[in-house]
Amino acid sequence: MSKTLKIALIGLGARAVGLLKFVIYNQKDIEVVAVCDTYADRIDSIKALAKKKRRVEPRGYLDYKEIIEKEKDLDAVIIATSWEVHTDIAIAFMNAKIPVGVEVGGAYDINECYRLIECYEKTKTPYMMLENCCYGNLELATLRMVREGIFGEVVHCKGGYKHDLRDEIAFGKTNRHYRLAEYQKRNAEIYPTHEIGPISKILNITFGNKFDSISSCSSKALGLKEYIATRKDKFPEIKYLENATFTQGDIVNTVIKCHNGETILLELDTTLPRHYSRGFEVRGTRAAVFEDLGKSYFDTNEKMRVKTRSLKYAQRKYAHDIWKWYKKVGVRGGHGGMDYLVLNAFFEAVRKGDGHMPIDIYESVTWMAVTALSDLSIKSGGKPQEFPDFTNGKWKDRKQQGSGFYFLEK
Repeated sequence: MSKTLKIALIGLGARAVGLLKFVIYNQKDIEVVAVCDTYADRIDSIKALAKKKRRVEPRGYLDYKEIIEKEKDLDAVIIATSWEVHTDIAIAFMNAKIPVGVEVGGAYDINECYRLIECYEKTKTPYMMLENCCYGNLELATLRMVREGIFGEVVHCKGGYKHDLRDEIAFGKTNRHYRLAEYQKRNAEIYPTHEIGPISKILNITFGNKFDSISSCSSKALGLKEYIATRKDKFPEIKYLENATFTQGDIVNTVIKCHNGETILLELDTTLPRHYSRGFEVRGTRAAVFEDLGKSYFDTNEKMRVKTRSLKYAQRKYAHDIWKWYKKVGVRGGHGGMDYLVLNAFFEAVRKGDGHMPIDIYESVTWMAVTALSDLSIKSGGKPQEFPDFTNGKWKDRKQQGSGFYFLEK
């Protein structure tokens, strides 16, 4: 494989534009040779961006299947479309033996997860969920602390997607954003991977540990109706939604029980007024990290005493090797630098070519399954749902490649 990777990008909405501007076009050894979207104007816009950044336009397609047919020298594909078509597109490229990097999103049903596993085990084509939060500074520092025993035994983890998205959802038709339709037809933990990804790495999920059961409950859905009612006169483009029905609860809480005894609490909170937070917490017998408090706590040998430190102290003292290198060479754009790290990890794994991915297929579908199972649990009144073992028993002996994260200096 040549040093320069030739890739295709499917789905050219805001996420794809951000990846191109702040990550891909800041790497000299990545060439975007093909782009695809169902909207022709988005293709034209991306071509103009490419010409400005690289002076070479990628070939544009309205149908991703044409890329598979016509682009014969692709090294990888990145899928950044709406959630509901991730799996169909990924399977098409996996069958063509093209390594796949897929933006985050939950599964619509468990069969979707098994379809991905079946395709992977048949083709052995690498698949990676591009969960950038696994590469966050705090998340990786905490992972290092856990690996070094600073936490003692981890007992409980917590995380959430707590982000006021009312404008993004309500103006979805204007902005051609898929979240609007999602909130009208679903009620689940629909965006779990930002929190469950880093937590799974910490708890070794699918590598000696697994999820046993999941239970979810949802509040009523009023946030979007109130938002639209108070703004429809000022913004007539959303007036058509004044009598719309939204099924997605304003708050969804999900509890997961792990085989090794840990518990996890996830919270989805996107349609009420609030600040942004991922609510990352890790609780152990000897230490704790609380993102929202900005503090970490370390046990001492004294009676009923702990040392209280800032998160900045913990991140500095226990900086992960990835972030030590990153700060040395210069942190680059995209969600505080996480976007660069996750894509860099994917690209380096493709170059290495041994079939291993930093976030592999079994981890990816396990995280995706949270959405489908939470849907079932909410519909059953919160009854726990048994969590499938997508590894078919291999979780007991599966070993991560190193730390589970590729880190190759350039």
